[in-house]
Amino acid sequence: MDALSALQWDDIRFFLALARAGSLSRAARALRVEHSTVARRVTSLETALALRLFDRLASGWSLTAEGEELLAQAGAVEAQILGLARIAREQDPMAGRVRISAPPVLLAELLMPTVAALSAAHPRLTIDLEGSRREADMMRAEADIALRIGLPETGDLIARRIAEIGYGLYGAPGLPEGPAPRRWIGFDDSLPGLAQKRWLEAEMEGAEPAICSNDMATMAQAARAGLGLALLPHFLGARDAALCAYPARQPAFSRPLYLILHADMRRAPRVRAVADALVADLKARLDPR
Repeated sequence: MDALSALQWDDIRFFLALARAGSLSRAARALRVEHSTVARRVTSLETALALRLFDRLASGWSLTAEGEELLAQAGAVEAQILGLARIAREQDPMAGRVRISAPPVLLAELLMPTVAALSAAHPRLTIDLEGSRREADMMRAEADIALRIGLPETGDLIARRIAEIGYGLYGAPGLPEGPAPRRWIGFDDSLPGLAQKRWLEAEMEGAEPAICSNDMATMAQAARAGLGLALLPHFLGARDAALCAYPARQPAFSRPLYLILHADMRRAPRVRAVADALVADLKARLDPR
């Protein structure tokens, strides 16, 4: 079946989003459109191909055998188109956009001096900052550069280690420092595999947290308000005058910070320039030895 020959890229894009998401609502969020638009475009595609690509189930949209066959072809087309787009972005050395994805706390607390210097040096460069706890899919070009805490699965990606991010226990002044019972600010269940969550739960020794969150800035605010001890990166906790460092029972905890970019993008001058600046600046501030 050479079903793709008569289709437009937009048709393929909507089909791929729904096939990967499995539901209209998740596909619509990924595409930033209404869910009715996704349903209409996919139904129109089925009509044009005279094929049923999805079974509409109560649990979501499930690919048919024909849909699975189309998915294999569509994924290959997507890879070709994204490769062409990367090449096109390389034509003008420093003009254009560079998209950076990072956890919100890194964007807010660490990146702005580097971004300001890059913007001043390259007025035609636009930097898009996406603060998200969800890791950008670099293979599908959701970002040009990503900053990630912890070693990622690299695949066709380049990972550059920047520095170790040290963590410690921080809270408002006057909290117990010895073996007395402590109040805790924990990580919520949306982050089950997080190394920081595992370390903190071991430190808590079975105690229940007073409050949980998946946002580092919220946890810092809760610590300032006296709700308990939070595990915070030193770059956030140590320079906050409203917080004090508290001793931990376990050895010191740290996580490596990596800069990630797609192998295709290392040849793009503006992406390489931004990546080099981020690595140099963050290394100097996080690991000044």
